[in-house]
Amino acid sequence: MDESGGSGQPRSGTDEATERHGEQRASSAPAADVTRSGPERPEHPTGPTPPTAAPGTPEAAPSPDRPHDPTDPARGAAAHSDPSRGAEDGAEVPGASSDQAEAPAGSGSSDEAGSSAPDAPHGPSAGAHPHPEPEHPRTLAHSGTGTGTGTGKAQPPRRGREPGGGLLMGRPFGVPVYVAPSWFLVAALITWVFGGQLDRVLPELGALRYLVSLFFAVAFYASVLVHELAHTVAALRFKLPVRRIQLQFFGGVSEIEKEAETPGREFVLSFVGPLLSLVLSGLFYLAMLAVEPGTVPGVLLAGLMISNLIVAAFNLLPGLPLDGGRMLRAVVWKITGRPMSGTIAAAWVGRALAVSVLIGLPLLTQSGALGATQDNVGGMDTVTDALLAAILAAIIWTGAGNSLRMARLREHLPELRARSLTRRAVPVETSTPLSEALRRANEAGARALVVVDADGEPLSLVREAAIVGVPEHRRPWVAVSGLAQDLTDGMRVSAELAGEALLDTLRATPATEYLVVEDSGEIYGVLSAADVERAFVKAMARPS
Repeated sequence: MDESGGSGQPRSGTDEATERHGEQRASSAPAADVTRSGPERPEHPTGPTPPTAAPGTPEAAPSPDRPHDPTDPARGAAAHSDPSRGAEDGAEVPGASSDQAEAPAGSGSSDEAGSSAPDAPHGPSAGAHPHPEPEHPRTLAHSGTGTGTGTGKAQPPRRGREPGGGLLMGRPFGVPVYVAPSWFLVAALITWVFGGQLDRVLPELGALRYLVSLFFAVAFYASVLVHELAHTVAALRFKLPVRRIQLQFFGGVSEIEKEAETPGREFVLSFVGPLLSLVLSGLFYLAMLAVEPGTVPGVLLAGLMISNLIVAAFNLLPGLPLDGGRMLRAVVWKITGRPMSGTIAAAWVGRALAVSVLIGLPLLTQSGALGATQDNVGGMDTVTDALLAAILAAIIWTGAGNSLRMARLREHLPELRARSLTRRAVPVETSTPLSEALRRANEAGARALVVVDADGEPLSLVREAAIVGVPEHRRPWVAVSGLAQDLTDGMRVSAELAGEALLDTLRATPATEYLVVEDSGEIYGVLSAADVERAFVKAMARPS
């Protein structure tokens, strides 16, 4: 299963103070990571676990691969547990911010608390670029009870480490391949169960049957890797970035960080995995014809042929989060012209499929349709089949639901616009006392400070969190340069950015504030990661 989509959200580190009912209070809220979500990273579960019965013996029911658990601290998407493919369409869900107190700007007057600044022009000079304020307007942080001098130079936040996901096995086509710790558990399970079945087919092997079974487990997951590489190669050909491939307990996941641009590409991207599994099944069948039946090579080739056939058939079922569900989504998308309509249709088919698996798999086993006879079906077998059906149904149902949520996320992403979320800012020189800078900001109705040189070129941004930490009585003696964070290229954001492009830009350079500039290079204002997060949560709360 391939997992598409996924741009991460910026981390919100804005600390604010609040004043209510005339009382002055200062509080610092911990940074809230706006993690990905991957907008969605559609995952394509590769398919069920291979049958653990040797050819000629009753076959175990298949179980699909477990989708990637997108709980990565900086990615995940939506990060969120998305059996359907992580996050559905290329965006990552920002986390809700922790309780953040609000505090106005000012030079010390508490009667200004809680008031929102009036609209005023902002920029390097007065009268430039009036623009709408984001929701929950706030002025610069003001505290009369804070501790600490706040004179230390603000350190730029460090980029979060890329999550691994297990044991790194290599980088085919430049994409890292990881084996999750859970894989060793399923490999041991396959070795034990398949080894027991080999004892019936090839009793002369003795204890060596477990070595043969282990080889089968490794060979099967090599087939799963080939399935995932098919998704990966197709994605790279369509210029879609692939974050990683992970082999897990229930199969494999290709984490594709963008959604296909057209329904045709979406269909091809989803179909190549099952197609290659069918090709592998055919190749194993041809190889099986060339060896003597009842031998170790014959048994291994027959098992791999059956396993890949099951993987292909299972993934072609037309419901999310399976590859067949992505194909159905592409077809409906093509007919209606709306990706969301395709997602809704494929997700509900996926849920119906989950119910069918939950009820139908135990019934098929009891009826002998899966190869088991009435004499071989016992009480423990019935419990095992019911448990397997419940696990499969839960994975499919959850994946379908996550696909719907992430599709809604992608639908609302365009509502995030840098221009509408930007705070007004006033330029101040490096030696300006904090109290004077706050007075100017309050008069101009601004909620951000940009430190500029003598020529008006921006040098750094005064962090709101740093302002909160400076007691009111010290502000006349603290220069704004001591509270500022130096600007880097990644902290300069175009005012025209919106949606996923905006989130990608912020994720590339995590920070609490960004300088927003016009195409001409003129300062437009300051964008707070907390404001982006708040707008994102509000957009997601609205019905589609």
